[in-house]
Amino acid sequence: MEKSKDRPKILIIHGPNLNMLGKREADIYGKSTLDEINADLIKTGENARLSVETFQSNHEGAIVEKIQQAVEKHSGLIINPAALTHTSIAIRDALLLLDIPIIELHISNIYKREPFRHTSMISDVATAIIAGFGASGYTMALEAIIMMIRSDIPRHEL
Repeated sequence: MEKSKDRPKILIIHGPNLNMLGKREADIYGKSTLDEINADLIKTGENARLSVETFQSNHEGAIVEKIQQAVEKHSGLIINPAALTHTSIAIRDALLLLDIPIIELHISNIYKREPFRHTSMISDVATAIIAGFGASGYTMALEAIIMMIRSDIPRHEL
């Protein structure tokens, strides 16, 4: 049996207020809780013979430190920076340290919302962006990361 420490590791980072999923603005963010989303992602990862690590913080510095810790430890990153999407150059700069596929994820379609949400500080350093699919966007992102890390396509061509 393959040990989980030998499996590719995927890091999933959830930004500010995502710990309140299922309690806030269900018309925008749905009714799934972060614990439910994480459990589904971990199970999907196990089925795909991957290790999935999830992390949530309401603090920009903690997110930056988690990204820095991912260097040479993870095969892919999915990040929903939430409100920090629109403001955090620090998160953007930390992502530049990584040479792995990065998927920027948003539960809502940020381009159909308020104009200030249309600007992302990290889109230009992400490999791909998934937005507007609700909580199922996380599963889509994980499936995309799996495809990316198991393909022979160099990162710069993704």
